[in-house]
Amino acid sequence: MDAGVVAWAVAGAYGVRFGFTDVTTTGSRDVDYLLLSAVLVMAWWLMLEFWGSRDARVLGSGSEEYKRVIASSAWLFGVVAVVSYALRIDTARGFVGLAFPAGALGLIVARWLVRQHLSLERRRGKSSSRVLIIGGPYSAAHLVRSLRSVPDAGYLPVAAHLPGAIPEARSLSGITVPVTGVDTDFEAILGVILSTDVDAVAVSAGVNMHPQDLRRLGWELAARDIGMILAPALTDVAGPRIHTQPVAGLPLIHVSTPKLTGGKKVAKRAFDVAIAGMLVALLSPVFLVLAVLVRFTDPGPVFYRQERIGLRGTTFNMLKFRSMKVNADAELDALLAAQGSGETPLFKIENDPRITALGRVLRKYSLDELPQLLNVIGGSMSLVGPRPQREGEVALYDDAAHRRLYVSPGMSGLWQVSGRSNLSWEESIRLDLYYVENWSLMGDVLILFKTFKAVFASTGAV
Repeated sequence: MDAGVVAWAVAGAYGVRFGFTDVTTTGSRDVDYLLLSAVLVMAWWLMLEFWGSRDARVLGSGSEEYKRVIASSAWLFGVVAVVSYALRIDTARGFVGLAFPAGALGLIVARWLVRQHLSLERRRGKSSSRVLIIGGPYSAAHLVRSLRSVPDAGYLPVAAHLPGAIPEARSLSGITVPVTGVDTDFEAILGVILSTDVDAVAVSAGVNMHPQDLRRLGWELAARDIGMILAPALTDVAGPRIHTQPVAGLPLIHVSTPKLTGGKKVAKRAFDVAIAGMLVALLSPVFLVLAVLVRFTDPGPVFYRQERIGLRGTTFNMLKFRSMKVNADAELDALLAAQGSGETPLFKIENDPRITALGRVLRKYSLDELPQLLNVIGGSMSLVGPRPQREGEVALYDDAAHRRLYVSPGMSGLWQVSGRSNLSWEESIRLDLYYVENWSLMGDVLILFKTFKAVFASTGAV
């Protein structure tokens, strides 16, 4: 598929720039560009391979695959530009300027299509690496649950070996895969690995094995082309924060402190202003139509302003198109008491009687939240971040939940694209904290793309 896409991009750029003519009637210049096109197609295809964009570890899940596709393409065309400048080759800018964006976009779309097929396969238990987990009972159980929660990653836990575990710990840990035993002897463990016919072995925290036996295990697995994975107990930490430094033969893992300051802060703010400003300009007719509908379908103001808690606990007025009847807030306490949800964060009213007929449509497709683009431009919100909550909800936060306030609240976020209102409070806070701890600009871009999908599917809308 890569070969087809790059050939299409280069051939299309050639045709648009020079026209599709009979090669036998062209001059030497056109023949040179035909040769350049052929070389460029081959070089592009090889660059994708050398850059590791087809590595099985990055296929099907996460953003690393897309990053490698873009990086390899950008480096290739950067080399073309440098060589052209150094050798004073007058390469047609229109040809290069069309081939690069068309090919890069085509590769991303093609990889996405392949990923959809691969995801379906992996959810059926196919096209995945069979994994044997070796470790302590509780860490092994946690790793099994984690891997099963993201089948798209391609790791299928099939068994667990718990060296030195006692029966009580095995029963309390709740491991949901077959346990092959508790032997600590190296030969016995190796025999278990070979008998289970796995593709990879994941060594989790709390494993009761001598360091020298772990080293020997790595040698034996490498000789048999079986992957070895080390899974530390640290959870919800993304790749950019993890740095490995070998010291005295030990692969020490350094975890950097998450900081949204300096250049990162400027980049996020510039991204917010640019995208929000563009959306406001493009959607201004939609704003006008929705304002008229809100005003004439239910008497009252067009916009609803509600005080929310933002960055570092500051307050601001969040804007929405009004989707409820006037003075709806006065009925909130009574509805929460009747539903019995007033003592938990993330207040939600099931079948809320205060919502108007138009409001249900606005909420289903999140159209009521479009005015928050003005909040983004004003700086009180960001396009992506933890959802801003009311003061009463923040008052129920524990110490972990308060970390949500370390970044500006967002119109969308990880939990909105992972189930929206269908998630529990614990799941929502875990996703928000993951975002706070592992922010990246590319992550924001991916969340925004997923937001459009979640909105159009109306997943978890209330």
